[in-house]
Amino acid sequence: MVLEVENLAKSYGQGAARTEVLRDVSFRLAAGETLALTGESGSGKSTVLHLVAGLDRASGGRIEVDGIEIGALADRGTAELRRRSIAVIFQQFNLIPSLTVEANIAFHARLAGVFEPARAAQLAERIGLAQHLRKYPEALSGGQQQRVAIARSLAARPKLLLADEPTGNLDEDTADLVLKLMLDCAAETETAVLMVTHSTRQAARMSRRLLLSHGMVKEAV
Repeated sequence: MVLEVENLAKSYGQGAARTEVLRDVSFRLAAGETLALTGESGSGKSTVLHLVAGLDRASGGRIEVDGIEIGALADRGTAELRRRSIAVIFQQFNLIPSLTVEANIAFHARLAGVFEPARAAQLAERIGLAQHLRKYPEALSGGQQQRVAIARSLAARPKLLLADEPTGNLDEDTADLVLKLMLDCAAETETAVLMVTHSTRQAARMSRRLLLSHGMVKEAV
């Protein structure tokens, strides 16, 4: 099991000012599985993703990634787990503007100490970027930039890919293509995918769906 989330809770503030964002959220994700987190704005979807990524701390419950409990790690350990086992794709592409496409793809793999030139080249070819490797992000369309972000995330062979509205800034046709490329490339290495999305169209492409409402699991499909 790549990801196990049990009784996850998150709140802010204390006393009368305390706000519960998540309550008793539980799910599992195995290698090669894909799961869509859906729900209305404010339901807690992105909070779940940030907690799983170790970008925020849970108020209760347990998160285990690749056999390691995140809550038991100090900040340094959490950062190391992210480098080794987790990749994150955001709606904003977050590419490094001063680096070429080729260097952006290699960036996370180099940080993790697992850069493989052949792997990076294969991803670039697979995702339709082979002719753009010497370009800088500003010369690319939104869809192309998101492809670079996907290739960068998968170049380090993560166990878990987290995607927060990864196609939210793209038109429908481009979004469909980018999502297909992401899922196909992840499937080749049996990378588990957890994706936050408002789109029922995109959620239907995933093998499972989890609907959140007011910070709780309302429905699991």
